[in-house]
Amino acid sequence: MQSTHDLSREECARLLTSGVAGRVALSTPTGPHILPVNYSVDEESVLLRTTAYSLLGTYGRDAQVCFEIDQFDYENKRGWSVSVRGRAVFVDDPAELAHIARTWEPRPWASGQRNLVVRIPWTEVSGRQVGDGWDPWDHLPVRRLA
Repeated sequence: MQSTHDLSREECARLLTSGVAGRVALSTPTGPHILPVNYSVDEESVLLRTTAYSLLGTYGRDAQVCFEIDQFDYENKRGWSVSVRGRAVFVDDPAELAHIARTWEPRPWASGQRNLVVRIPWTEVSGRQVGDGWDPWDHLPVRRLA
């Protein structure tokens, strides 16, 4: 059995800024949904792009949502996860959209127009690591630097 320990906010932020894909969870009238998304990070917020008619576009405005990234090493039985909870807001200010476009705009892999930018502030950030004696940063399959 491997030991677990909580990651610091700084460790969580480092892992959040390294990735490109995660999952967002939200509630809808038919129940909870977990959606795979591409993302970026702007200061202490996760940024997503979607369509106005998606589940996130339809039910995400001002909703409490959760965003998660993780990585697992099944052979060595170790891994980590980072979760962010916050109230999703739709970004429509032209100056803010221009800033996002200049710095680190989310780039969805899915085809189609995804013009709605969603910001999830890091109201709550938590992370856990399973297994001692290794640094998750050293084992990332992709390391995106903002």
